[in-house]
Amino acid sequence: MAGTGSCIFCDIVAGNSEASVVYRDDLVTAFMDIRPVNSGHTLVIPNIHSTGLEKIDESTGGRMFSIACRISEAMPSAGIKREGLNLFLADGVIAGQTVFHAHLHVLPRHTGDPFAIDIERLERGIPSRTELDNQARVLAGMLARTRRR
Repeated sequence: MAGTGSCIFCDIVAGNSEASVVYRDDLVTAFMDIRPVNSGHTLVIPNIHSTGLEKIDESTGGRMFSIACRISEAMPSAGIKREGLNLFLADGVIAGQTVFHAHLHVLPRHTGDPFAIDIERLERGIPSRTELDNQARVLAGMLARTRRR
């Protein structure tokens, strides 16, 4: 868990940079986002440097999600306004990733907040069942050949 000097999140895990830590264990660390969309916006990161999802082992990925769920559950009792919640993980520049250490945003949502996903813009039509079945078959075949660490 030593900081690299080039990754702010690794430095946070190593204790070499300031963070308002919510949770820490041997696999993950959760801390408040310094540029929150809404009050309570929290980041959950793997303690071992990983730029994206493909390098995160299943135990760590599962723990990230589990801790995000626990944080979400605790928010109302902590006085954080939460009518809904988004979990967001950007993997790669094209997806909007700006810090290249994987991180899961736990983003409390409420009416009138500034965060928006334009669902209507995302709707591009419904693919045929045949197309979906073909994609599922190919992806399932690749999953069967790929073992996670």
